[in-house]
Amino acid sequence: MYSFAYREGELAQRETIFYLTMLKKLCALILKLLGWKQEGEIPESRKFIVIVAPHTSNWDYVIGQLFYFSKGIRAKTMIKKELFFFPLNILLKIIGGIPVERSKKTNIVDQMVKEFEKNEEFILTITPEGTRKRVTNWKRGFYRIAIKANVPVLLGYFDYKRKVVGIGGFFEITGDENEDMKKIKKFYSNVTAKYPDKFSTGEE
Repeated sequence: MYSFAYREGELAQRETIFYLTMLKKLCALILKLLGWKQEGEIPESRKFIVIVAPHTSNWDYVIGQLFYFSKGIRAKTMIKKELFFFPLNILLKIIGGIPVERSKKTNIVDQMVKEFEKNEEFILTITPEGTRKRVTNWKRGFYRIAIKANVPVLLGYFDYKRKVVGIGGFFEITGDENEDMKKIKKFYSNVTAKYPDKFSTGEE
């Protein structure tokens, strides 16, 4: 009985690996057919924040998910709790959505720190612009989460001019928030958004 159960479990595991491998290949193929190239590699570490910019279109999310799946990564994204109602909540959880309370009494930074603490693997994606509209002041929640949870920040980007989605490596946080934000924005200054008129680093 034990031997049979073991073989059955092993078969299920092999099937899961097979389907995940096929999903990775399929997503990589779709990106290629859409004309997109990939740059950089996802690090072996499984606890970090990915900030992604520019964010001016819903297509950013589609391209980003294809990139993640092609790398075998399941990243998380913060989504307001009010959207987690049946049956939409099922889809949101599948794509990595995390319900967050946005009331004044709730600290989103602390919520995310707890997620990092209770999970062995946790990759959180954040768009520092916080909107698809043109803004000059980027949100800094990712920076505070990184410091409080003691996790690194990875720089991700969509360059529509070159049709490249990629990773620019880890950014070394110094604790000087203003200076670090200037350096982060400088990294994105030569990246072309889908709608360039909607993107600004605020440092031009």
